[in-house]
Parts: sequence; C-alpha cells; structure tokens
Amino acid sequence: MAVAAKIADLLGGLLAPPVCWSCSGLSHRGDPLCGGCRASLYRLTPEPVRLCGVPVWAPLAYSGPARDLVRALKFRGAMALADAMAAQIVANAPPGLLEAPLIPVPLHPKRLRSRGYNQAAAIAEAVGRRAGLPVRDCLLRAGPSITQVGRDRAERKAGLAGSIEFQGGAAEAALLVDDVVTTGATLAACRDALAAAGAREVAAVCFARTIGR
Repeated sequence: MAVAAKIADLLGGLLAPPVCWSCSGLSHRGDPLCGGCRASLYRLTPEPVRLCGVPVWAPLAYSGPARDLVRALKFRGAMALADAMAAQIVANAPPGLLEAPLIPVPLHPKRLRSRGYNQAAAIAEAVGRRAGLPVRDCLLRAGPSITQVGRDRAERKAGLAGSIEFQGGAAEAALLVDDVVTTGATLAACRDALAAAGAREVAAVCFARTIGR
C-alpha cells in the first residue's frame, strides 16, 4: 500500500505539478511559492513593534507573495497554507516569544459560518503543533459583522467594529495569533478582553504586518 501511495503521489505531481500561489509559476512540491517569489519576500527585523499598546511580531511584510498567501488562505480556502505560514513564524521567531498559550483572533460567527473556518485559528493550530504549544480558542467576536477590509486607517484606529468577549480558558500570559496586522486595533480589543479576565502579559504574533506599522 505504501508503494502504491507513493506511485499515486508521483503520478499526481506529473499530472498536476505544484503551482506558486503568487505568480502561478512552477514550484517545488510542498512549497507554496516558487524560488523567485520566495526570494522576494520582504523579511522584517526580529524586534517586535508596539501597535495600540500590544507587542506584535511578524516575520514578513504584508506585500507581494506574502500578501498573496494571506489572501489565498483567507478567501480561496487554501487551508494547507496555514502550515507554511506557521513554518515561517516558528523558524524566525525571536527567542522567548513562543512560550505562552496561543489564542487565535476570533472571526465573527456570521463570517465563520460563511467562510467555514477561521484562518487565524488554522495558523494557531499549525504553530502549536510545530512549537509544542497549547491553543485556547477563548475569544468570541460579537456585535456588527463588519470586516476590517476596506476600512481606511483612521476607521481602523478608531476601533474595532463590534466587540471581543472572553469565553474562558485563558492564562496569565497569552500570545494572540492572526494572519495579518495593520493598525493593531483588533489585537488591542483582544488584549483588553484577556486582561479583564486576568491575563497579565499579552503579546501577538502574525504571519505578516503592513509595512510602516
């Protein structure tokens, strides 16, 4: 059976070779990007930045191929990309960052029903498997279902549309996980909910961060 599976996998690769999620060129099996797109990734420094008072770290800038991967996971259902994103996070995280329980930024229930999954939770689960960390899905988004996409910087900084509620299961230290961060307003709302529940240290890790934030 193992030999048959290997043959099937090989034939599948010949019939449908792996394609780069950014430029649609050929890539190596198991790699979501071709060599050229991978080389063009804009890598950020290992130092976290503070956004709305939350220490935030991301390995990549939200531009080019990294932006294409985020959009493929979020809007095209490419769930396998969550592990590739987690690999970037775990391989490049500064020392001491990946130590607290992982808490995915919640998706509004209406959007969750429509999409069928929370991309932040998928990344958190993949990071947890690679780093040996627990994942606690303890936050709930309530109120209006308004996406941050399309809101300008002033609207994003003014606050999150709706609210974040705590459901139980947090710890004294927590590490929020999301796919991309812009102003940090959503992370701040999550931090406030966790702090109200007793968390003393809250930081965040994302796959990509908007340049200039």
